[in-house]
Amino acid sequence: MKRTCGSSVRGAGPLLLLPVQAALMIGLGRLVTGPAAGHRPLSAEASFGEDLAEGRDPAVSGIAEFFSVLAGTRAVVVTTLVCIVVLLVLPRAALRTEALFLGVSVAAQSAVFVVVTAFVDRPRPAVPHEDAAPPTSSFPSGHVGASLALYGGLAVIAALRMRGPWRHVVAGTLLLIPPAVGLSRMYRGMHYPSDVAGGLINGTLTLLITGFALLYGRRPAAGPDGTERSDREVPAPRGAGGPVLVVRHPYGCPDELADRLAAVLREHGHRDLRWIPTSAELPCGTLAEELRPVRPALVVVCGGDGTLRACAEILAGTRIPLAVVPCGTGNLLARNLGLPMDPAAALAESLSGESFGIDVGRVRGDGLEPMRFTVMAGAGFDAAMVRDASPRLKSRMGWAAYVLSALRHLRDPGVRLTVRVDGGRRLRRRARMVVIGNVGTLQGGLPLLPAARPDSGRLEVVLFDPHGPAGWLTAAGHLAARLLRRRPPAGPGPAAPDGRSEAGGALEYFSATRIDVRCAVPQPRELDGDAVSEGVRLTAEVEPGALRVYLPRAPGAPKDPSAEQLPTAAPGTPS
Repeated sequence: MKRTCGSSVRGAGPLLLLPVQAALMIGLGRLVTGPAAGHRPLSAEASFGEDLAEGRDPAVSGIAEFFSVLAGTRAVVVTTLVCIVVLLVLPRAALRTEALFLGVSVAAQSAVFVVVTAFVDRPRPAVPHEDAAPPTSSFPSGHVGASLALYGGLAVIAALRMRGPWRHVVAGTLLLIPPAVGLSRMYRGMHYPSDVAGGLINGTLTLLITGFALLYGRRPAAGPDGTERSDREVPAPRGAGGPVLVVRHPYGCPDELADRLAAVLREHGHRDLRWIPTSAELPCGTLAEELRPVRPALVVVCGGDGTLRACAEILAGTRIPLAVVPCGTGNLLARNLGLPMDPAAALAESLSGESFGIDVGRVRGDGLEPMRFTVMAGAGFDAAMVRDASPRLKSRMGWAAYVLSALRHLRDPGVRLTVRVDGGRRLRRRARMVVIGNVGTLQGGLPLLPAARPDSGRLEVVLFDPHGPAGWLTAAGHLAARLLRRRPPAGPGPAAPDGRSEAGGALEYFSATRIDVRCAVPQPRELDGDAVSEGVRLTAEVEPGALRVYLPRAPGAPKDPSAEQLPTAAPGTPS
């Protein structure tokens, strides 16, 4: 089935259950007003209403009037229209499916209510009425049914779209409104308890049917342990309505995993999938050629940071959204964006979110064509470590292979260099390595660049130059202490153009929109974990918000504790 209004829906089929719902409600109403009327508890409803009427209090009547008005026809219609407009206009991406769900729920409940009252004729309680009695049957309560369709529908949307503990507070508060409306209607002499129960049943059935038709109808995505990851379904990302291009590293994303990812995409309404395999010669496959005849709704990148960098090179500035599926060795971008390390779980979480703009870096240098990076660019020690890591060990040990490579370069000497920040004066330094980061956390959660954020509009830079064993120990202890702190301190900001030293001078930090590094002698260089040609110059500039990425939450936003996932994907696949 094709997606409509940019939303993933199961179809109109379940809505055919609404006539069945009406028939059930008619049958229940005939039972309440017929054979069951003379038996308890229905036979005691009249005295219950009389007791309420005799004990009325002005203050309580005022509260009851508020809830009665809140669920009145005019209030429900106006509130529904306002909420639909808000869902379509205010979010970063229009919540069309949710708006459709809310409108259909309220309208369907009202239609069923009208049909039922045409076949069930029940007089209102024989007590003084505090509200004007409409010329409809007392069964079921239209106010209660309408309030459940409206405020219960908003509770469902809040549970689906909101994040954090406030989601439960908002949803729970909204769900309390329909019972409060029911109590107010009985207190004001407008309904029997069975009328209120009928309204609650009518509203609940309506939400179940419309929710199944428009929001659910898909099983929750499986988590890393194979169990259901979430108790809710979420709408698909709103793309341009075109196909989905899936760039797939054939080794990092084998056939079995590709089948799982295809199932996740289908569950989110994507049927037109076009797979693009990568190769050593074409790290993003034929993505550029595929983009020429068609604008895709989404590009899914199944690989490591190298594959992502190659795809970002093409997608940056196009506003075509990208979904990150970590299938590589380091997966540093996915880690810094807060995604699970299980590929299918990462894709499912991304498709549940919104499209956010993140920065990319653009780097050039001697013998180096202008290229983009999403994670880090570097020269010196880290680039040598990346260059000399054994591909065989990477396939078996994952990022731990880089540790073994790093041990071989611990005794490499530093190099004299100059650093120029945002066109300022050149600063003379000596360092073993230079790292320019769009994000700052390495494997194991190590915050090398604690101030780096992928949406800050700046690049963070660190010069690393420990002196002797004591310098290495000081730097390692400083980074370990930072790792143990839940909230690492902010690094240097734009007000520190001359840098800021830490760990006894072993680490020096800068922040810039443009950074120019010139080394005295050629150095190994790397981009996003891929070695590039040696050279003496590295110039990087930030392109703010150039890449659109689907994420479950904004970059840097706190993660919902209830959604925490432990990475279980075995490392060892290449980028």
